[in-house]
Amino acid sequence: MKNSILIVFLFSFAHGISQEARTIQKEIDQSLWKPFQQAFQDLDGAALNTLYAEEVLRVTPEAIDTENAFKEANLERFATNKANGTTISLNFWFDSRHTNVHTSYEVGFYKIVFLTKGEENVVYGQFHIVLKKINGKWKITQDWDTTA
Repeated sequence: MKNSILIVFLFSFAHGISQEARTIQKEIDQSLWKPFQQAFQDLDGAALNTLYAEEVLRVTPEAIDTENAFKEANLERFATNKANGTTISLNFWFDSRHTNVHTSYEVGFYKIVFLTKGEENVVYGQFHIVLKKINGKWKITQDWDTTA
């Protein structure tokens, strides 16, 4: 009997944690990932940059950026895309998400479709991102991605 009660308690406790994580992930989806996707599709580098923390570790196959140089690159890249008449469609999906009330570690894959003068270019890649809740808002604090 004691084992049954313990099993029910542990299951209830574990279920409560996963429900809390799912609730937080829904908050992250609404407050960070939807605006992230929208900023890409609107070619709005400034909006994209607001989703990152003040101090970010950004890693790509080319380099490690600890000085936020990628933020200026976001502005330049989107301005170039606008000038070229390029449209962007971004889709992504998660492979795993580990979340608590202050931090989320999110791993997944993305697909970006660039359309310029009728020519389509599709890029796939993987990402590992660490989010932190800073002053009540979810921000990207570590960003690693690569194209496939």
